[in-house]
Amino acid sequence: MTARSLPRSHTGAATIALGLLALSGCATFSSDGGFAPIEQTAKDRLGKDVIWARNELDRNTIDKRVAELLEQPLSVEGAVQIALLNNKGLQSSFYEIGISEADLVRSGRLPNPGISFGRLRQGSEIEIDHGIQFNLARLLALPLARRAESRRFEQTRVAVTMDMLSLASATRKSYYLTLAADETVRYMYQVQTAAQAGAELARRQVEAGNWNKLQQAREQSFYADAAVNLARAEQARGAARERLTRLMGLWGQQTQFILPERLPDLPMVPKDLPDVEQVALSQRLDVQEAKLGTEQLAKNLGLTRATRFINVLELGLVRNSFNDALAQRGYEISLELPIFDWGTAKVAKAEALYMQAVNRTAETAVNARSEVREAYARYRSTYDIARQYRDEIVPLKKRISEENQLRYNGMLIGVFELLADARSQIASVNGYIESLRDFWLAQADLDMALTGKPNMSALPAATMSAMDIGAGGH
Repeated sequence: MTARSLPRSHTGAATIALGLLALSGCATFSSDGGFAPIEQTAKDRLGKDVIWARNELDRNTIDKRVAELLEQPLSVEGAVQIALLNNKGLQSSFYEIGISEADLVRSGRLPNPGISFGRLRQGSEIEIDHGIQFNLARLLALPLARRAESRRFEQTRVAVTMDMLSLASATRKSYYLTLAADETVRYMYQVQTAAQAGAELARRQVEAGNWNKLQQAREQSFYADAAVNLARAEQARGAARERLTRLMGLWGQQTQFILPERLPDLPMVPKDLPDVEQVALSQRLDVQEAKLGTEQLAKNLGLTRATRFINVLELGLVRNSFNDALAQRGYEISLELPIFDWGTAKVAKAEALYMQAVNRTAETAVNARSEVREAYARYRSTYDIARQYRDEIVPLKKRISEENQLRYNGMLIGVFELLADARSQIASVNGYIESLRDFWLAQADLDMALTGKPNMSALPAATMSAMDIGAGGH
């Protein structure tokens, strides 16, 4: 026997249910996938464009822009722009926004209704039961759940924005490290050339009987050290260039990009930031993310208290038919009774999680203040050191070299004294390269410290110190 259709009264109930479902369908995906704020942050804080490559047109646009930037010697801003467009890890992070938005949309939609159907037979008699159920507990919690997912979506967007800004900072630092490594290789080559000339002259002096073996061994040792240091500098240059290549996401012929021959000049004056801590606290995304997380837990605590006694609540419409008798119609509600678990443990856990988040947020703020102070102090000190090299040490070494050249022309000093002075001048120039590199790295760290957590780890030993360069000689 087939089941009869629902009567008019139950048709009205079904209409209400369908209306609720239609209302929940208003939770739809945004046209930009929630990506517009990230694009705006890239423009406001970096002056750069970012593209989420979700289709072939976007990928073609990125490829064309990257090719245009690689046609000329690459500036630091060009390198950052390429990284923001072409780094596959960043593109992967963008899809976290899509995943989070899908959860947000889903949280605003009602769960699908459940349908039950039963057919029982007893002899020649057949009983058919069928009904439709709705999860009322989820319906009641729908506004709270949507707010929670909305906050989680914002947290995801902040985290992805931090990934973008961190990539920009890492690319800047890698760019400056690569330029400094290029310059160091050139100066290490000059050191090796001077050492080779000294070693050859020492050999001839020994053959002429003017020098002893000890003096020749010293010059030969300096030449051997210079050759090893040149090889190390070339190795460091290769590693620095490959890291920059990875950050920009380049491969194939793209890896043959051209860089300038030298680091940018030191600015005339350093930045003056008397309120650097306040700026950091108002701008840093990790502080904002911690605050969002704490607010979310606070809301979740309220949700836990509201639903501690209602764990399962379902509403069902029922219709039973039995042979030719009139069908039975009605509804049923199922409710889990809080006999053994009153929800106190769940509330206690939520409160502990909330207080944990409060303390972590406070720690993030304290650390942000300290990190930005450290970054600014390092920025100012590296500027002072580089300026000292530029204005005092390098010009002084140059004057000494010019004076010694005059003395050598007048036969007041020998060639080995002149070579030793050349080594000293090269060492000072190399020291200036290192100090200039350190300044630009410190500026990148300061910019990042004002936005998020900087990475101010120790610099790799990519060059020889001035003391190492000037240690050998006659």
